[in-house]
Amino acid sequence: MAATPDVIEFLRKYPPFAGLASEALELLGGAVEIEFHAAGQIIFSKGVGPIEVLRVIRSGAVEVVNDGQVLDLMEVGEMFGHASMLSGLPTGFEARAAEDTLTYRIPADVASQVLAGPETLRYLTRLILEDRHHIRSGPSRESIQDQLRQPVRNVIRSAPVVCSPDTSIREAADQMTKVGASALIVDLGSSVGIVTDGDLRSRAIAGGLSGDAPVSAVMTSPAFTVSDDRAGSEVLLDMLDRGITHFPVTSASGRIVGIVEDHDLIAIESTTSFQLRHAISRAKTVDELLAAASRLRPTVVSLHRGGMSALDVMSVFSIVADALTRRALDFAVAHVGEPPARFTWLALGSQARREAVPSSDLDSAIAWFDTPDDDEPSMHAYFNEVATIATDTLLRCGFRPDEHRVNASDPLFVRSLSSWQRAAHSFLDDPTQKKALVLVSVLVDSRPVWGVESEPLIAETFRVARAYPQLLRLLAQFALSHKPPVGFIRGLAIDVSGEGRSRLDLKTGAVVPITDLARWAGMAAGVASASTLARLSAASDVGTLSVSDALTLRDAFELTCQLRLDHQVAQIERGLEPGDVIALKELSPLNRSYLKEAFRAVVSVQRRVANDMSWNL
Repeated sequence: MAATPDVIEFLRKYPPFAGLASEALELLGGAVEIEFHAAGQIIFSKGVGPIEVLRVIRSGAVEVVNDGQVLDLMEVGEMFGHASMLSGLPTGFEARAAEDTLTYRIPADVASQVLAGPETLRYLTRLILEDRHHIRSGPSRESIQDQLRQPVRNVIRSAPVVCSPDTSIREAADQMTKVGASALIVDLGSSVGIVTDGDLRSRAIAGGLSGDAPVSAVMTSPAFTVSDDRAGSEVLLDMLDRGITHFPVTSASGRIVGIVEDHDLIAIESTTSFQLRHAISRAKTVDELLAAASRLRPTVVSLHRGGMSALDVMSVFSIVADALTRRALDFAVAHVGEPPARFTWLALGSQARREAVPSSDLDSAIAWFDTPDDDEPSMHAYFNEVATIATDTLLRCGFRPDEHRVNASDPLFVRSLSSWQRAAHSFLDDPTQKKALVLVSVLVDSRPVWGVESEPLIAETFRVARAYPQLLRLLAQFALSHKPPVGFIRGLAIDVSGEGRSRLDLKTGAVVPITDLARWAGMAAGVASASTLARLSAASDVGTLSVSDALTLRDAFELTCQLRLDHQVAQIERGLEPGDVIALKELSPLNRSYLKEAFRAVVSVQRRVANDMSWNL
């Protein structure tokens, strides 16, 4: 197939294709196929493959996601899938279209001829690890990046534990235990193998092997090694791409000098969310979980002071809240016993949108599968006990209960999936039911965090909302009823419905009007559970909101979230319980001015939406 000039000229603009010989570009361009990925579509999942194609983004953007956290946002001209394609290993992350995206798809046999060189691979590694999350510069962030650029030998903590392949599994485990190692090296002469504590659990214990069996029966060989002069950032990316948590490190002469673990690199910043999630997943008791949870607020303070944007800090907070929720449920199920049916725990509200802050409560619900019998007392008794234990554990972890009892410990929010779906369909058909609009808002902001996560769940029911104009019309009215405070005294924004004329509730006065409007606009665009910014993007794409109105709401949301987090971090640092009510005198004149303009902008958007629907706001 002949290459089109447009494809060749496009590739020529971006590294590593820039500077390639014309023949190489002709080869690449002639192999290109064009793919379309709708916003939110998973292009490939973590752990699949190896990927047999290289993709280059022609238009749109792609998110790199690992365990629910967005690690990177790749834009026009960037490529992805190369690590899995070249290594022949499964993918170490999920690739997801951040918006409607066109990609050039190049087969592996053609792409590998271009990407096999070490200089190209080093370039790609640096590129993917670049900071693209709008993190403001600051000493802490720069220090972290500098440390990640240091040779990986600098983070090796101890000499390696080495054994021969005929060493017994029992003896190998004893050696690891004595020195507190999570992995050991198996000397194979011309190469090395590696055995991790995970291998001992999954291959030896679960596999029923005798402790006298040779360690070679459970090792991975040959182990993938890294040289001790490799940058920590490059090694960390290799770990993510390959799905490997331990790498043997070799000197220039080939001698094994140690083992580097993923959390050795991640722990360069001791309060990072990666290390915290690692501690949560390994907690063996509730007390250990509580100890890990106590580090969450200091993590928020550290990330905030290090220059991370409020939206990114909120995402980290929500992801750690997910991890705490899962471990709390692990302990609850272990205490109560085997569940009578498969079930899932749903995060609701800000946690589901990954927009939680330290003051957020954790709204939740339970849906069980396999049986539609909602009147079975034993089912409710079991799930009520699990929810009560898990909720109590999360309360002890520092999360406040929802004051409106939107929680899985309330029987109203525990039912079979079929019952939830019947309720959702009834709200679509008759949104005038009592509390229908509130419950729709709750259910569309739902996301599974434990148990069955792959089934079509409740929020997906509302993807068809655009076919139900009465529901959308009432949801719009519901959203527009939440107006920002636009009264002014002496140039200050005030919350006329609050406790005092000099205090402002940043959640109800600033955040809720935007999230409610985005929820309605997103549903009208065919979007179910999603973040506020993702909903605004989808709404502008299909015309539910104009591009300018969506950008206005986005800017206002980012500003109010930043002020909200600034306020709560300051409270935490003073030893206070974080909350959303702020005295206006605490805001600088500049922030007061910004906030006032944001309120005016949101109200202007609300008025335009109301006018488009022929309403008197």
